[in-house]
Amino acid sequence: MKKRSGKVLAYVRVSTEEQSLSGLGLADQRAVIEAAASVRGWQDVEFVSDAGFSAKNLSRPGITEALQRLSRGGAGVLVVAKLDRLSRSLLDFASLMDLAARQGWELIALDLGIDTTEPSGRLMASVMASFAEYERHLIGRRTSAALQQKKAAGARLGRPRTLDPAVTARIVTERAAGKSLPAIARALNEGGVPTARGGQAWLPGTVWGVLRSADLDRAAEAASA
Repeated sequence: MKKRSGKVLAYVRVSTEEQSLSGLGLADQRAVIEAAASVRGWQDVEFVSDAGFSAKNLSRPGITEALQRLSRGGAGVLVVAKLDRLSRSLLDFASLMDLAARQGWELIALDLGIDTTEPSGRLMASVMASFAEYERHLIGRRTSAALQQKKAAGARLGRPRTLDPAVTARIVTERAAGKSLPAIARALNEGGVPTARGGQAWLPGTVWGVLRSADLDRAAEAASA
């Protein structure tokens, strides 16, 4: 692992330009970090700020610069006065903790006692990571439930269909005439007919998908009539 600088990067943030111009919020955060630096004996503290940026994600110039310097070994610690100055997303925060562990720098959030330089702080960080994992599972379950609901309602999921309507009509007609799915697929392949995604590898399942989609379209038309 690369040798790290003893520099501490202190990150401060306010979400509006008014706060940036007045100094309110930024000054309070600096005071908290400076007090911690005095107690902990930090000699080389540099402040990095984002003024007028929300914490909905990590797409901010200040934190981007800080993370780049940390990744290069130009600093060994990232400290914030309050966790919500760094991120309001548990998932983003968990990603930062993982990044810090992999790159070998330390992360400190003074308000919550998160401090990866201390055993108790690492424990708190682990608790936060557990909550983030729980949140990730909840999001996954909600997303899956929403997709299933859309599917049950007849919505097509995934990439938009680009199959030529004439090909759909051909498949529907041949199936109605009694042709099997393998026979239809074989005829399409022999004729060099492209699939909806531009390929030329029709399978019985692909044919069935077109028929299923056509059935959904007819059902939707009947319902709206």
